[in-house]
Amino acid sequence: MPNTVSAKKRLRQNETARLRNRAHRSDLRTSIRRVNEAIDAYATARTDGGDADAALATVNEAYVTVQKKLDRAGARNLIHRNKAARTKSRLQARIKKAKA
Repeated sequence: MPNTVSAKKRLRQNETARLRNRAHRSDLRTSIRRVNEAIDAYATARTDGGDADAALATVNEAYVTVQKKLDRAGARNLIHRNKAARTKSRLQARIKKAKA
């Protein structure tokens, strides 16, 4: 337990930051999952003869959103910059593979 006033304040600040980071990280993971689900839906639509154009638009929309979130998370040290770049690269590769 902190004894000094400044240590008590630091503990409060750390708790607030931890909860904020946790929420942002969770939101980031959810966005990544949505892109993956959209890619799967697009691949299914292409094979089953569904509305592939609408599915592709959903994929692109979701990717643009997650790209922004990854860049921002990397810039704010929520995740490492290289992890953000690697994740974007892997998602882009999945999208490209699904289009082929």
